[in-house]
This record gives sequence, C-alpha cells and structure tokens, in this order.
Amino acid sequence: MLGRRVVARMLGVDPRPVKVLGCRWEQVSDGQSVVVVSVRARVGEHDRCPRCRVRCAVYDAGRVRRWRALDWGRQRVFVEARPPRVRCAEHGVVTAAVPWARHRSRHTYGFERVAAWSATQMSATAATVLLRCSWRTIGTMVARVAADLRAESAAAGDDGLSGLRRIGIDEVSYRRGHTYLTVVVDHDSRRLVWAAPGRDRATVDSFFAALGSARCGQLTHITSDSAAWIARPVAAHAPAAVHCADPFHVVRWAGEAVNLVRRQVWNAVRRTPAQGGGRDRPAVGEGKTVNRATWALRKNPEHWTENQTAAMTWIAVNHPRLHRAWRLKEALRAVFATGRDSRHGGRPAITLLDRWLAWARRSRLPEFVDVARKITRHRAAIDANLLTGLSNGLTESVNTKIRLITRRGYGFRNVHALIALTQLSLGLHKPALPT
Repeated sequence: MLGRRVVARMLGVDPRPVKVLGCRWEQVSDGQSVVVVSVRARVGEHDRCPRCRVRCAVYDAGRVRRWRALDWGRQRVFVEARPPRVRCAEHGVVTAAVPWARHRSRHTYGFERVAAWSATQMSATAATVLLRCSWRTIGTMVARVAADLRAESAAAGDDGLSGLRRIGIDEVSYRRGHTYLTVVVDHDSRRLVWAAPGRDRATVDSFFAALGSARCGQLTHITSDSAAWIARPVAAHAPAAVHCADPFHVVRWAGEAVNLVRRQVWNAVRRTPAQGGGRDRPAVGEGKTVNRATWALRKNPEHWTENQTAAMTWIAVNHPRLHRAWRLKEALRAVFATGRDSRHGGRPAITLLDRWLAWARRSRLPEFVDVARKITRHRAAIDANLLTGLSNGLTESVNTKIRLITRRGYGFRNVHALIALTQLSLGLHKPALPT
C-alpha cells in the first residue's frame, strides 16, 4: 500500500492540509472500475467559507461528494470527501471550501490545470479523448484557470495592462453572422493583452477605461486599420499617442479601386443580351480576356504566369484606362515597400507618397481620386507608419491564431470560453503542466 502522503502527491494535492483516509476499487455504471480515494481536510481547513475563506460555524455534516482527479495511467481516479456546510455571516449557508478543488467545481486543481494546458496544446478531439470528458467541460475549466491566473496577477499588482507603450487594435470574426472580438496586442512583448466581444466604439472605450487615464498617457504608438470606431476613441483617450495606419489596408483601398475600373471595362466589352448573353452567361471575346486578367490585376507581377503576362500585355494595348489603374495600385504598393532606411528613415517613402497623390488626382480616374482623398484624410496616420515602420501585421498574426483556436475547438458557443482560451494560449500567463 502506498503511503498516504504519496497518494496525495499522486492526486496533485498538497498533503499538508489534506489527510488521505484510504483507497478502494469501485465498479461504475459503464462496467469499468475506478479508484476512489477518501480524504478529508485537516483541522483548521475544514470549516472555511469558499468565497471569503473565513472560518465559520459548522451548519451540518453535509453530504458525500466526489471530484475527478488526475488519472493513474489509464485508470480513472476520484477524490471522495464529506465537506460540511458552514454558516458564513456574509454569504449564508454554503458548502465548506476544500483544499483540492475550487468552489462549485467537480474536478481537482491538478485536473483543471492539465485540462487548460491540453486545450492550448492540442485539438478538441485529442483533449477530450485524453481527459475522457466533453469539450464543453474543458471550456469551463479553461475559464476558471484563466480567472485564477488573472486574480493571481492582480494580487501581485499586475492586471496584464501595465507597461504598455505600443499597442495594436483590431477585430476578428469568430462566428457567422458578423460576430466579432476586439483584440489588443502589445507590440513590444508580442502578446495578446486584452480581448472582448463586439466591434464598436463602446468596446474600444471599455479597453481604455480598464487601462485608466494614467496608463493611457503612457501610450506612444497605436496601430489599427484606420476604422472610425477605433480612430475616434484613440484620439479621445490617448491624444498624445501616434496613430499608425496599416499599409495593407491602405493598399487594399487601391485594389478595390482597380476592381471597380475592371468591372466597368468588363461590362462595356462583354456580349449584350441581344447577342444571347447577359447575366449568368459567360463572357466571350474581349470580355473573356478581361475576365482572365482578374487575378493578374490582383497578384504581384513577379508571380504572374505566362498567360497572365500575355493578358496584361493585351490590356495595356487595348484598355489603357484599366492598365493605368493597375499601375497606380502597384505604385502605391511600392511606396510602402520602400520602407525605412538607417540614414533617411521614412522620408523617401513620404516623398514618393506625395508624388503618388499628385498622380492619382490628375489620373482622370474618379475611383483613384476618391482613394487620394481618403489617403489625405488619414495622412498623419499613414506618415506615422512610414516613419516608424509599425503596422498591424502582428495583430493580424494574432487574429489568425484566434481563428485557428476557434477551428480547433469546432467553434465556441460561449464567447468567454474562447476569450479565456486565447488568453491562455497567446497571453502572458500561460498554463504550465503540473509537476
């Protein structure tokens, strides 16, 4: 027979406040046998309120309860005890706290830590098979472990938002129906620092409210996609911070303008209904060639195939207006590709952007005139990106990992379970495998 202190260690329980009374085999309803370890809390730990941890008067003897513990090999193990109910002056009659599990939890601390670690390291199917419990149960355990880690950090004076200087703000869709999370990433530590459901100004305001006015004043740079629901709260709460636009989204404005010009050309040259064509009918002749050039207009020239190169050569000869739109898009991409150098910083790129704006305004393409106006409205944020090199690339990387976490869990009904799992996977406080 193993020593009782050894059994306590095998359960992942501190043996000092716990006394092991014995072990036994027991048959369960599915025909398998489990190990049941009978324990009790030692004197001084058996009559505490689970919420305020104050010792209270015993109300009654309570009833026998069980908690799932870490398996011994492939043998399921349960901790069994009879905690009394206590009468707390603040919280009333409640079941006394036990040293091996959280209040209202049916699993031990060690089991929940393993579940949280497994959820961050493997797929939902693998975690459920390994732990022999449902994914929804694992999700609730992940939320409890994440809450405990946040509480420990808060008790140590760190709420996870201290020391922020350069941050990125963006949204990510986690469910159908335009359901979004707003995420905040620290550019210096490259970690997720905050996430909340929603994609509006109120959500961003709640982040700055959690940050506090003093720490808002310490922010130096903020990156985003220049959406109004982000830019306006940033200007209101952190006016001293430099707002940097994301170059990907700026170039996308030009890409959308090229697509508008392409559609105009395609509609003009495809066959008409009188010729047997029209809606939902394939284009022929020039319209077919313009259709084939769609991906060439979107791709970088160095990635063109032979057919796409031939299509773009044909467009340059036959549709110079569309070709001019494509050249404007590529020129804008080249502005951001110029980047910064050690001698001049981002000044050459700013000069190139000035020339591009002059070209776009006199291009006789209304779509690009609108792009030039939009860039002018966001010019300060775009210049900040060219001077500092900061973009939303890190935030987009975190968004991709959040989508991966969502797919790995086959979706989440409870958004707070998703937030807890992303914080454990991508945040500062990651769960460690208990030893």
